[in-house]
Amino acid sequence: MARTSSPTRKLLLWTGSAFGAVVLLYGLGRIFGWFGSGSEAIEVQVERVSRRDITQVVSAAGKVRPEIEVKITPDVSGEIIALYVKEGDRVRQGQLLARIKPDFYQAQVEQSEAALNQMRALLAQARAQLLKAEADWKRSESLYRAGAIAEAEYESARAQYESARAQYESAQFQVKSAEARLREAQSNLQKTFIYAPISGTISQLSVELGERVVGTSQMAGTEMMRIALLEQMEVLVDINENDIVHVSLGDTALIEIDAYPRMAFLGQVTNIANSPQTSLQGTVEQVTNYPVRIRILGAFQRPNEAVLPVGIDPRELPPAPMPQLRPGMSATVDIRTQTVRDVLAVPIQSVTVRSRKGGRAPSDTARAEEELERVVFVVKEGKARQRPVETGINDDRYIQILSGLQGDEEVITGPFRAVSRLLQDGSPVRIAPRTPPSTEARAASRNEQP
Repeated sequence: MARTSSPTRKLLLWTGSAFGAVVLLYGLGRIFGWFGSGSEAIEVQVERVSRRDITQVVSAAGKVRPEIEVKITPDVSGEIIALYVKEGDRVRQGQLLARIKPDFYQAQVEQSEAALNQMRALLAQARAQLLKAEADWKRSESLYRAGAIAEAEYESARAQYESARAQYESAQFQVKSAEARLREAQSNLQKTFIYAPISGTISQLSVELGERVVGTSQMAGTEMMRIALLEQMEVLVDINENDIVHVSLGDTALIEIDAYPRMAFLGQVTNIANSPQTSLQGTVEQVTNYPVRIRILGAFQRPNEAVLPVGIDPRELPPAPMPQLRPGMSATVDIRTQTVRDVLAVPIQSVTVRSRKGGRAPSDTARAEEELERVVFVVKEGKARQRPVETGINDDRYIQILSGLQGDEEVITGPFRAVSRLLQDGSPVRIAPRTPPSTEARAASRNEQP
């Protein structure tokens, strides 16, 4: 009995294995598009080409800071014996801010005065010796011409005169040197009084009464305080090297400050650094940024939307009084580098890249860049038609179409896998039913209309 059933079991095992292999192969073929892709339509989302205004924006984050902020560092070292201001005080130019203990510098002045008096006494003595030597030399000269003294005695009198004159000139120079040391000592004594170089607000006070400070003559010196013009504020941001080429002096910017979520601020680019700031240098994560300064020009009431409409000009919003901005507040800026109006535009996600010859892109990088082109897929008679396009600037949602579309087409916008990989010229498609937009999406759509 066992002998007769063995061939049957083997047949069943072979049949089951073959059927499983066929099912697996078919499943893989469906996943990778080996089967069914030629006749089954791909479900896609579409959007009609429209005309709109597009504003190219470069975004960055930074900190609020005064346009003008002066660091106060003493020129001389010593103990602070008087501090006349506190942080937040308003000061005027020339106002006395602090005093450094002057004992050491007063002693230097007195020593320099004594040395100067001594040099002046030596100068007077040298002058008297010069006058005596000059008289002796002239008398010897008269006697020598009369033949009353020998030539050697005459030459000796002349040499004594030249020596006395040299000593007198040396004493004059010593007096001038002593006068210079006295002026330096007096200047150091005067530097123990710290005055305000500009009018403004004490934005930072870094020292206390009785603390010892180091003057700038000894390395960097101790920063005592800062005076800032808090009425003139700016935002300092770092712009990546790929975006800095689009930023120009005078570009306007939309500024949002975290501390004032109900307000928007108008800014203007006032300075673009020529030297970069590089982080993680020498590694694959190296980042090169350029500091950009953006002056804050005014404040405006922000609309109720959580996200401001793309490309909005703050001057279109109701004006608001400028709030008190403090150094160090976090801010984000959208620098408006370029704006085009009433141009053909499609959603960014509808633009993809294909080989000019069709099929797979070449492996060589340089050759691939030459043979690739930007395309969109439009729906025509139930099929996707590939259209090469030339693009311009873009914002965060739409990209300008310079050529390749007429303006009455429906372009395929999704899903991403279909646009980026599955779709080919002539692929059958079916349009997915549109879902009702949310309240936020409807509000954003209304705000984005040109």
